[in-house]
Amino acid sequence: MTARSLMVLGTASHVGKSLTTAALCRIFTRAGLRVAPFKAQNMSLNSAATPDGLEIGRAQALQAEAAGVPPTVHMNPVLIKPGSDTSAQIVVRGKVWQTLDARTYHNHRAITLLPIVEESYRELASTNDVVVLEGAGSPAEINLKDNDIVNMRMARLAQAPCLLVGDIDRGGVFASLLGTCALLDDEERRHIRGFLIHKFRGDQSLLMPGVHTMEQRLEIPCMGVVPWLHKLDLDEEDSIGFAKNTSAEWDQALNSAKLCIAVIAFPSISNFTDFTPLLAEPSVSLRYIREPAHLPTTGIVILPGSKQTAEDLNWLRSQGLEQPLRQYLQNGGLLVGICGGFQMLGHEILDPHGVESGGGQRGLGLLPITTTLEKRKITTPARGELSGATLFGTPIERPELCGYEIHMGQTAYLPDAIPFAKIHHNTEEDEILDGCVSLNGRVWGTYLHGIFDHDSFRHTFLKTARAALHMPEAIGLFNWRQHRQQQLDRLADTFAEALDLNAIFGLLNSPRKSIKRNALR
Repeated sequence: MTARSLMVLGTASHVGKSLTTAALCRIFTRAGLRVAPFKAQNMSLNSAATPDGLEIGRAQALQAEAAGVPPTVHMNPVLIKPGSDTSAQIVVRGKVWQTLDARTYHNHRAITLLPIVEESYRELASTNDVVVLEGAGSPAEINLKDNDIVNMRMARLAQAPCLLVGDIDRGGVFASLLGTCALLDDEERRHIRGFLIHKFRGDQSLLMPGVHTMEQRLEIPCMGVVPWLHKLDLDEEDSIGFAKNTSAEWDQALNSAKLCIAVIAFPSISNFTDFTPLLAEPSVSLRYIREPAHLPTTGIVILPGSKQTAEDLNWLRSQGLEQPLRQYLQNGGLLVGICGGFQMLGHEILDPHGVESGGGQRGLGLLPITTTLEKRKITTPARGELSGATLFGTPIERPELCGYEIHMGQTAYLPDAIPFAKIHHNTEEDEILDGCVSLNGRVWGTYLHGIFDHDSFRHTFLKTARAALHMPEAIGLFNWRQHRQQQLDRLADTFAEALDLNAIFGLLNSPRKSIKRNALR
């Protein structure tokens, strides 16, 4: 069997390609089709671990969830994780391949990966009814076209009709749609079978004269105008999509019963979606911060994951955050480190193999650990429970701990170190010690991403933090797992109402079937 295909292209990065792909995956799945997402090459520091312990882009994991299927490495065979402005770690089929500068990768290496990309696509096409492909950036990046493996070359390979997405919220949507098509050659333009406008707010009747003009100029139909979805709690692809509280909201939270959580926004922050479930909690005010003045007087500060741990630790110091953090702890605050942030909390980070910048780096010295960066990358799901019977120094009934590891460091315990958790990997039976907790319990770190996705741990985290800070109990705790499915349904419902589904199913040479609203439940 060879799947039918449909490709989602965009006029630029962050115009809504990933969410459009997720919505279509869910719509097609509701129609009774077997569906898989596919993005040949993704550039993102937001990644996820597949059930078999391989690394793919977080967006493709979300799209697989929308389709109701487990994520596989074939859904994103090439993942580029920037390490600086000019170099990146290249992950191929879920494992680190090489670290290359941008020129070398684009001019000499990218096209060599096309057979691997094609093989992954064929694997998905052989086991599904529909493959929904996603492009990257814009297909009109003419300086990169010769060695492109993700946009029009992939459309030709899959013989995929394409939808072109424009973001009206950023302005210039008509010019960007027209300009994109103008820069494609005749063969490429034949693949563009329709366009859609994303993130619209306002009176749609005022938009329609422009839409009709675009249909005439491009000689393709508008497949829909998708409204702005307020507070859509689904994973963003890039840190440009940070959900932020305003300063006014933060100041208001400081004087209310909300728990203030400050996440340090490192320049190379990775997996910032770890904190999306906390943003959804009504009893929490969460903010990404970069300056000492924005530290809460009381609450939780989180050091998140980082692609460049030593550099981001240097940045933290250069921002003047180290001493205010120490003062914040002396004043009774709570501090948590996730992955790279956990490594920073130790006494030293060593890089003998030059995995990042080489050499050694003094840590913050808040936990009795040292970390050595290694060439081998650990990427695996994990589960377990807390080592002790307290969290933030408050007695608890230990909840199950679930998450995933993505890191290139091994951490060693110094004398008197207290592990945070006892875990095992899905592929291993042996129990492993993870993380570390300070003697007073108010500072701890873990390698596990995704721990806040799970309601039982997140609720325990919030309850014990409030107790440690002498705050009243939260009124109402959030069911994130149920909410996430509701948000995926909301996404699909909004797109289904906005799009011309008859035309879109027609692109698949498939009649529109009845859409089963609860097919994935």
